[in-house]
Amino acid sequence: PVKVDREVFELTKRAIQYAQNSGGAFDISIVALDKVWVFDGSMTTMPTEDLVKRSVAKVGYQHIRLDSASSTIFLELPGMKIGFGSIGKGYAADRGRDIMKAKGIEAGIVNASGDLSAWRNPPRGDAWKVGVNNPFKPHQMVKVLHLNEMAVATSGSYEKYAEINGKRYSHIINPVTGYPATGLTSVTIYGPSAEIANALSTSIMVLGEKEGKKLIQRFPAYRYIFITDKGKVIQQRWK
Repeated sequence: PVKVDREVFELTKRAIQYAQNSGGAFDISIVALDKVWVFDGSMTTMPTEDLVKRSVAKVGYQHIRLDSASSTIFLELPGMKIGFGSIGKGYAADRGRDIMKAKGIEAGIVNASGDLSAWRNPPRGDAWKVGVNNPFKPHQMVKVLHLNEMAVATSGSYEKYAEINGKRYSHIINPVTGYPATGLTSVTIYGPSAEIANALSTSIMVLGEKEGKKLIQRFPAYRYIFITDKGKVIQQRWK
């Protein structure tokens, strides 16, 4: 077991809860596949099925053991790793917001590489306005969100991907299969917490439209915008 800072311990604990909520579509141990799929433009051939299979055998949030009393984490599987890329930006945005509010900053918006967390209204205007892009129509916004004590996170396959034999493969990997997620090109989630929105957007990219809708129904404070691989925009009714 490895002793970790309490902040890391609690984030790991919440990540396991997100994994349980999503039925394993979200999994911080997916980083065991970080050498199987490379998204820096250098990957030109598909990984072998055997390599994917062996790497997936190292994935499984169920094998992360936490000991609250000693603040330790133990990974049961040989070669297993964990990482917070799937919720790190959202977590950072929320923490930045909380710290600045505690310091007495009356209003603001934190941008953690595209995941946003805002509080109160800007000095001029009734809300922080954030546009949701359409990757199929780069100069067209799907919606303009108004953030006030709210956050937004987007997961997508349109900016970071591998192109092999003319086909694009998403950087968001299905933890169960070990292969890139398909069906959705972009998922935007809007609600009180950027961390939760981040976890939901990643989960839904893996789950797809139908199962993704079922998941977010369990989070009534959150709304969604899906864009499918065929360019169809699916929006929840917004108040």
